[in-house]
Amino acid sequence: MQTLEYYLNDLQDRINPDNEETLEKAWLSFADLKCNDQFFAPFRQASSPRIEWPDVNINDAIQDNSLMIYSQLKMCSDMLLNGSGELMCVRMNYGTGIIPTMLGAEVFMMPYEHNTLPGARSLAHGIDDIRRIVSRGQWDYQIGLAGRVFSTFDKYASVVARYPKINRYIHVYNPDLQGPLALCELMWGSQFYLDLYDEPELVSDTLKFFTDIYIGFTEKWHQAALTFDAGHSVEWGMLHRGATIIRNDAAMNISGDMYQELIAPHDQRILNRFGGGVHFCGRGDHYIHVLATLNNLSVINLSQPEYNDMEKIYQNTVDKNIIIIGLRSDEVRRAAESGRNLRGMVHSGASMAAWLERDKR
Repeated sequence: MQTLEYYLNDLQDRINPDNEETLEKAWLSFADLKCNDQFFAPFRQASSPRIEWPDVNINDAIQDNSLMIYSQLKMCSDMLLNGSGELMCVRMNYGTGIIPTMLGAEVFMMPYEHNTLPGARSLAHGIDDIRRIVSRGQWDYQIGLAGRVFSTFDKYASVVARYPKINRYIHVYNPDLQGPLALCELMWGSQFYLDLYDEPELVSDTLKFFTDIYIGFTEKWHQAALTFDAGHSVEWGMLHRGATIIRNDAAMNISGDMYQELIAPHDQRILNRFGGGVHFCGRGDHYIHVLATLNNLSVINLSQPEYNDMEKIYQNTVDKNIIIIGLRSDEVRRAAESGRNLRGMVHSGASMAAWLERDKR
């Protein structure tokens, strides 16, 4: 492995400002509901590397700030190589345990051969630990993986400052902060779903606590890493209105009514502050109608259309001027060929990784 500067020089030479600005304008048009096609499927002119970019295991990157930066820059190199239509971007990629480990949860490293991001273990004493951290009401951004997020960004900002095209055209996006519901599930453990009924007051206090942390962390992050502009940000290479995307995978475990009553008010606080959207893996059609009513929600990202009634999804997104980003190309093609009007509000592609196995048909 060479120095970071060795790889930065290659990227700097390959970035074409005209190409990148054309792509940015296309994304802005899409995000602002001005796409005139049925769906949005951008691409850029490919640019091959002049050097070898070796793979790096994520477990190694977690342990070394320079390797973390390299691993993210390599993704940008691969995007140029493959003609990806997403905007080049990097994040401080420490997995779902950033906030949990800041509050005392143990990092859970995946087996090396899986090459998969770490998570965090639930708190050892469950509800007693939850009561303790909520009653204390304090946190420290330098603890756990949160500290690594900020220290790695400081190093990244320092090294790319000398590379004007990288500094301008490779965007820094939010670390994975999950969302209030996901944080409850992760730190509380599976008992959380019973305590929704048995400990409603504590659940409410905990959701508020995690919402406060999410907002505070994001505000601190945006002081360091500016969003794309005052009204837009980039997530997974995709530009959207607003400044955050809440992770709501855990909402597939509760009913739409429970989401509306217990979770939506906290997600709304986040959207009131930042604007943006919601991501979910698995099923979300049971509460998409609630999401569609949230103020300042402009974007949805879902990973698995096959688990959803997609007509219900479209009725509560594109039909209400809420865009979908990163939708798998097979579903976009199916919908378009069936005559479903996507109104220019669906981005075709499974986010930044889509170009790795690009649909050649």
